[in-house]
Amino acid sequence: MSAGEADRLAALGRYRILDTEPERRFDDLALLASQICGTPMAAISLVDRDRQWFKSRVGVDVAQTPRDIAFCAHAIRQPDLFIIPDTLQDARFRDNPLVLTEPHIRFYAGAPLVTTDGQALGTICVLDRRPRVLTKAQAAALEALKRQVISQLDLRLSLDELAGALEARDRAEQVQERLVGELRDALDGVERLSSLLPYCSECELSMEMPADPQAISGVTEGVTQLLRRKGWPDDRAMEVELALQEALANAVRHGCGGDPNKRVQCYVTHDASGQVVIVIRDPGTGFDTASVPDPLAGDNVFKPSGRGIYLINRLMDEVRFADEGREIRMRKSGGPPPRPTR
Repeated sequence: MSAGEADRLAALGRYRILDTEPERRFDDLALLASQICGTPMAAISLVDRDRQWFKSRVGVDVAQTPRDIAFCAHAIRQPDLFIIPDTLQDARFRDNPLVLTEPHIRFYAGAPLVTTDGQALGTICVLDRRPRVLTKAQAAALEALKRQVISQLDLRLSLDELAGALEARDRAEQVQERLVGELRDALDGVERLSSLLPYCSECELSMEMPADPQAISGVTEGVTQLLRRKGWPDDRAMEVELALQEALANAVRHGCGGDPNKRVQCYVTHDASGQVVIVIRDPGTGFDTASVPDPLAGDNVFKPSGRGIYLINRLMDEVRFADEGREIRMRKSGGPPPRPTR
């Protein structure tokens, strides 16, 4: 297997869509392709290592075919629309079992489904039992439907990742009591530290946590307790908690690569003016903060990158990065934000 094919199969695996149940959003697009192009058959296919599997199909009885006879296995190697006006006139396909026996394919047109990183996962294709051609309008429509399929694939992946994150959060909440206990031990008791807040004008906390997503809730709960003991309104304390969750999650996932043997540093100060400053450091390679995409711009809404930093900036009064992205410093006031001066 070539390196390029290995990368393509890895990309297909990341979408976790093979052998899933039918979904109306994909079935609708296959139906539109059939009706617009005037063909009795249409499909959204995904080309695996040894087979072609149909996520959606119109007028096609089988759920998959061997890859070595799949028309789409040829289409994914083309940059543009792949059209065979008459299979019996094409040496590559005239002896194909799909041509000589059911479903007796004589015409094929497939648009490759190419991801943003250039990997062709499969096609949206239309088929007929007689030779024919597509009009320019039909070809343009098939290309447009291809873009819609890709958008739906990316959206489905984003939803799956979100569901996984929520599931991980639920698991973390189930062991929250144990994690909070460990945090209290590390800090010589979060409750005892919290009770000291009314008697000091400035409070400082310094801690390390393993690069484990389950450890995040323990840290955020401890900081939230401190803010509430200091008299912070629930909504502003919750904004700090959400920003801290995102910053720690980014440090665990990107800075530490999810390696639980690595450590994330968290330093919290709360001064007499009612401001909290949180500094988080990770041992990663860092990143160029200027290159982080705007998650609200164009097709970025379908991609996960940039959302964490965007959310942190929205929740905190001030956010700064240092040490080539390995350190994030966040500041927020416990009271309402100051009115802008004229």
